[in-house]
Amino acid sequence: MPDPSRVIAHLDMDAFYASVELLRYPELRGMSVVIGGGSRQQPRWENDAQGGAPRRVFARLRDYVGRGVITTATYEARAFGVNSAMGLMKAAKKVPDAILLPTDFDEYRKYSRLFKAAVQAIAPQVEDRGIDEIYIDLTELVAARLTPGDESEARRTRETDTWWSAREIALELKLTVRDATGLSCSIGLAPNKLIAKIASELNKPDGLAIITAPEIEARLWPLPVRRMHGVGPKSAAKLGRLGIASIGELAQAEPAWLAQNFGKANAAWMHDAANGRDDRPVVTLSEPKSISRETTFDRDLHPVHDRAQLTRIFSELCAELSSDLQRKQYASKTIGIKLRFENFKTVTRDSTLATPTDDAAEIRRAAGECLKRVELEKRIRLLGVRAGSLLPT
Repeated sequence: MPDPSRVIAHLDMDAFYASVELLRYPELRGMSVVIGGGSRQQPRWENDAQGGAPRRVFARLRDYVGRGVITTATYEARAFGVNSAMGLMKAAKKVPDAILLPTDFDEYRKYSRLFKAAVQAIAPQVEDRGIDEIYIDLTELVAARLTPGDESEARRTRETDTWWSAREIALELKLTVRDATGLSCSIGLAPNKLIAKIASELNKPDGLAIITAPEIEARLWPLPVRRMHGVGPKSAAKLGRLGIASIGELAQAEPAWLAQNFGKANAAWMHDAANGRDDRPVVTLSEPKSISRETTFDRDLHPVHDRAQLTRIFSELCAELSSDLQRKQYASKTIGIKLRFENFKTVTRDSTLATPTDDAAEIRRAAGECLKRVELEKRIRLLGVRAGSLLPT
């Protein structure tokens, strides 16, 4: 049983990239919008044929040709069955009239910093889990807001007050995030991180859900095992073949039987997770192991015939990586590259530097040396640059 004294929140921004774009293009609200295009999908201005007034013209998903994938989509688009990581051309068959916008990671990072700063002004115990989600330990904040009760006060009353206080704080956080960014978020409250993440997904968008320890069987167990963070498609499919479809069925499975099918360590984790057990702390400071930049091309590029284009993109990736390092105040001692060829074979190469660097020219030089160690005989599908062995500057 989870520790009932802990109050953990998982805050997840709603359709984050798409929502940021809707701030820029409010006329698209309520429409099916897909994010994942390139510069060719940049909206353009033209004069209206009838009145002559200027209006924005947006690219449509049906006109897209290439191998790009969806970064995210509005909830209106998701209703047609499109989702993140789906190929854009596949999505075009489901919702051809959807608006297609290019990604703008600089803008998304700006709003990411805004919402996280707004949250930390109220609740400083924050674990950064990516550009659009965080964990928050509200335990001390909730305890500070509770009125001390009589020693004979029933535990049940105390726990009820705890979760009502947590709910009030969560509502404050949602309002603060909206005031700071103009965006909505969904929050899950629970005794640990695992349950809080599941809870944050239950009432999206703009949701708030609470799952306490006594509610695990009623609220979590009916859900499919795929809803557990850490159970991927392959594990879920294998569990399904073994007759386990729900979290509750997994929770009641024999640990020894699970170990026979999934290995001792993985089985122990799955059984604990299904029963709502997760003692991981909210980690307020964690150093990244590496920072990378990569891009997948709309068409496979030939290492000779498309050399000029590849060289330009390679230099841009190195410059962007340098900017990321400088902004996050890191220097790298290991620079690497990643290539994926037309046959989907992926190759990586690394180079260790004499001294750490965040300089674009030095990163470009080291990455170029790595590139010389790769046989460039096939067309290139993906190109990336990575900085590892990071040191604070």
